[in-house]
Amino acid sequence: MVKLTAELIEQAAQYTNAVRDRELDLRGYKIPVIENLGATLDQFDAIDFSDNEIRKLDGFPLLRRLKTLLMNNNRICRIGENLEQALPSLTELILTNNNIAELGELDPLSTIKSLTYLSILRNPVTNKKHYRLYVIHKVPQVRVLDFQKVKLKTSRERNERLQQSPLLSVECGKEFFLLEH
Repeated sequence: MVKLTAELIEQAAQYTNAVRDRELDLRGYKIPVIENLGATLDQFDAIDFSDNEIRKLDGFPLLRRLKTLLMNNNRICRIGENLEQALPSLTELILTNNNIAELGELDPLSTIKSLTYLSILRNPVTNKKHYRLYVIHKVPQVRVLDFQKVKLKTSRERNERLQQSPLLSVECGKEFFLLEH
């Protein structure tokens, strides 16, 4: 495993990507923890942390410019609180192929009001009943979930279920339950 240091950040590939964003490529270094990102001097629109060993999505300094965070193929099982304070411009978060297992672990994403694109494909949580409705309920600002547009029908279905049962959004620990009449 490689520690994320200022030297590694300086040596990593930096380029303008296909959508003309400045991107820092930290892919495949086996980084276990997000740290020392202050060394980026907030110069990047996108950071690619794919194919590392990261377990928790946190440890970010204030990065006002960062819009895209690619975190696929890690070991993420927890999402830190207050990400909206560190990443106020984050619009796209790719968490594909990680270890998020419980619906409640996604709750911290609700505070990132700028988040409109989210992928959680190939995480154990996607096998939970009503996973998609739960995410749309908790993170209503998301417009594209798992590379599929959030349709008005899905939003309506979520609202109808809430009206049918006031107990729909009862949380018990980290598990979300739908209570049927």
